Amino acid sequence: MAIVDFLAAFLIFILTQKLIQTLFRRTYRRKLPPGPKGWPVIGALPYLGTMPHTSLAYMAKKYGPVMYLKVGTNDMVVVSTPDAARAFLKTLDINFSNRPPNAGATHLAYGAQDMVFAHYGPKWKLLRKLSNLHMRGGKALEDWSNVRISELGHMLETMYESSKKGEAVVVAEMLTYAMANMIGQVILSRRVFVTKGSDSNEFKDMVVELMTSAGLFNIGDFIPSIAWMDLQGIEGGMKRLHKKFDVLLTKLLEEHKESSSKRKGKPDLLDYVLANRDNSEGERLTTTNIKALLLNLFSAGTDTSSSIIEWALSEMLRNPSILKRAQHEMVQVIGRNRRLVESDISRLPYLQAICKETFRKHPSTPLNLPRIATEACEVNGYYIPKGTRLSVNIWAIGRDPDVWENPLEFNPDRFLSGKNAKIDPRGNDFELIPFGAGRRICAGTRMGILLVEYILGTLVHSFDWNLPSSVTKLNMDESFGLALQKVVPLAALVTPRLPINAYSP
Repeated sequence: MAIVDFLAAFLIFILTQKLIQTLFRRTYRRKLPPGPKGWPVIGALPYLGTMPHTSLAYMAKKYGPVMYLKVGTNDMVVVSTPDAARAFLKTLDINFSNRPPNAGATHLAYGAQDMVFAHYGPKWKLLRKLSNLHMRGGKALEDWSNVRISELGHMLETMYESSKKGEAVVVAEMLTYAMANMIGQVILSRRVFVTKGSDSNEFKDMVVELMTSAGLFNIGDFIPSIAWMDLQGIEGGMKRLHKKFDVLLTKLLEEHKESSSKRKGKPDLLDYVLANRDNSEGERLTTTNIKALLLNLFSAGTDTSSSIIEWALSEMLRNPSILKRAQHEMVQVIGRNRRLVESDISRLPYLQAICKETFRKHPSTPLNLPRIATEACEVNGYYIPKGTRLSVNIWAIGRDPDVWENPLEFNPDRFLSGKNAKIDPRGNDFELIPFGAGRRICAGTRMGILLVEYILGTLVHSFDWNLPSSVTKLNMDESFGLALQKVVPLAALVTPRLPINAYSP
């Protein structure tokens, strides 16, 4: 009987959905953006596939730069060109400043108590203000430049030892280890991983799992009435992962509290957050808010930048002439007697062009984190209902042949002259928005650009790079998530190019 009851309920649900869709078409007499006709109940979900950014880019070629989809019970609009992105993220920014509810916010981000998923309001502003003032802002970045120098030295030392042994370097693991320690020193006044090993590898796996699962299109987010079934097993995985992170974050907080006497006169980010957890508007950050903020900083701060650097090195290994040209520029500016320092970057236009080209072709976030319309609005003559989810296909914008000549080619020269020479990835030029734009632009934009330029430049200047003899063709396949990972992590052989004293902390 239970099965019969379930089937009857499911049939009623389908008929109700069809009725709602019919009423929806009659109610919205205004013109909706064009888009594919979906299936009953599930709408356009089957069209998204395992690589939604590529599926949506393909559909946009047929339906246009502003595309409407019915996904489950939700309205969704996808934009795929710079002009369309500008209309939503600049002109209508305030109307699209909130995030829709989803499983990632609930199960990973402590019920949206973090900075990434939180409602746009006083608490979100307080979290963002504190992280910018004491970690990601211009002065803060200057204040902890010595941390970056030291951790990069540890990484170079490890790579130098690998080169002597003839061992390949696994780029993603190496970068995650170094960046987690950089962030750990700024937030907690300590290296999170003293030695590279199983703990740091497990942390890397946890971060990748978080960024992957949070980016998946979860059926329960779009058909809330069946969310309890967890048909894809996504929510169960999120809950298990959250427990792992919570154990780690709780331990870090407790150890930080116990070591407070050692930091007198030298406060770190967590000290500042704890000291300023109240604001003038009566908002107070709870321990949950603080753990959620730490989760944001450690996960996004390590994975997005490391993935960009890995993609850049992969492209240069496929195009050795680009690698050689970058090294030649550095020899001319820096010489071969010392490491690159951050003040060198402004005199390395080709390095900066390589970074921009990687942001364009391999954006760390292929689809921006979704936003939701607070009120109904109109864009390009199309009606956008209240509650519509907005997704900006950053990956598609970077590969738009109407914007970029030969977009599938990795060509840093496109940023050295002509119309693209002044394009900047900080959110004002909508042809290149790897960090998003508007009020909800990634809070770590400035830090992310600096880390990519500094670390990538150091790796290129310090070593020659080659693939192992067993690799005849470099795999460039993508793995979809909040951050765009390589399916096969890059492993390469390195040969030192500088004096031995350059490879030390």
